[in-house]
Amino acid sequence: MKSLFTTAAALAMLAAAPALAVTKTDVLDNYANIAQANFGDALTLARVLDSAIGALVAHPSAENLQAAKTAWLASRVPYQQTEVYRFGNAIVDDWEGLVNAWPLDEGLIDYVDTSYGGATDENEYAALNVIANPEFVVGGQTVDASTINAELIGETLFEADEIESNVSRGYHAIEFLLWGQDLNGTEHGAGNRSWTDYAAGTDCTNGNCDRRGDYLVAASALLVTDLEWMVGQWGDAGDARTALLDDETAGISTILTGMGSLSYGEVAGERMRLGLMLNDPEEEHDCFSDNTHNSHYYDGLGVQNIYLGSYTGIDGVVVSGASVADLVGEADAEVAAALTADIAATMAALTKLKVAAEAGMSYDQMLAADNAAGNALIMGGVNGFVQQAKSTERAVNALALSAIEFEGSDSLDNPSAVFE
Repeated sequence: MKSLFTTAAALAMLAAAPALAVTKTDVLDNYANIAQANFGDALTLARVLDSAIGALVAHPSAENLQAAKTAWLASRVPYQQTEVYRFGNAIVDDWEGLVNAWPLDEGLIDYVDTSYGGATDENEYAALNVIANPEFVVGGQTVDASTINAELIGETLFEADEIESNVSRGYHAIEFLLWGQDLNGTEHGAGNRSWTDYAAGTDCTNGNCDRRGDYLVAASALLVTDLEWMVGQWGDAGDARTALLDDETAGISTILTGMGSLSYGEVAGERMRLGLMLNDPEEEHDCFSDNTHNSHYYDGLGVQNIYLGSYTGIDGVVVSGASVADLVGEADAEVAAALTADIAATMAALTKLKVAAEAGMSYDQMLAADNAAGNALIMGGVNGFVQQAKSTERAVNALALSAIEFEGSDSLDNPSAVFE
């Protein structure tokens, strides 16, 4: 009897005992585990995209082009959620441009409408059209482009002459090759490339269909290779995980830097406010496919995932654990709650934008100067991201971390400079 009473009393005491404090190591481990799962999902769907592209090039048809487009759109869902790992993690930031650089001068890659123009003072290769030219000069050197392969588009052409808009690889190069240019301005409609751009013989439109297919296949294979490398960086012995855990306090700062910089300078500023100030659909993140509403939504979701320490994978499996929210809550419950609420408000604003786009008001149309309702939807997202960045700064202070400088944007910090 004494034994039973003692056991019951012990269990009661355990139940009443306060939970152990969350450690920085716990938070960093969960953050790294989410990274590995999230980048892993991006890799899985990039492989699906690669397979769909292979089918399109081998057997061109309207159905296979649509299947490749659908696979591209699906692949963006997990990838955009990984962008919160940028800015703080040097390994991710140094790599990110290989897969998601934008905007790009699409004339570097393929034919464009005459309204696009030609070479510019900023970029002499803006209308190079690699697909149509088996030989050309870059940096004073003659390039043999008779074979389009990963080396050509991944090294020779990528940011040629250190010009950032020479984006020859990654999601957006693939997007352009699937959709073509969006020539609708601020009217509804995405790019309208025909499947016959990949057809053989006399069915081929716009010339060089075989080379266009070679380019698309090479770009897709590069994307898979790049994502394979990044998944490895977050493995148990991966460099990204090791660097994160090397200094626990710096690691927590890394997480908050990614949250604040993506929210403020990158998405609120460069991707949303700037395009609205210019009323320019060329500033859309996914401009060829009119998928920008989803890009913004899943960027926001990525921030929420990391703050709350929970990620739901494409297979429905949840990776969760100790979070930054837990750490901040232990330091200052009011600050933690405010940041949680601000992130939820941002997601509500992004949901409104996403719902409106899916109901027929494309992001292009929202950018139009005379579309007050569309402008308001975009500004709802901008204001949400700006507010959550401010609350992220409060979280930095609550955790007594060294000051963190978030990425800025002239569109937010110095609007007059945008028009200079």
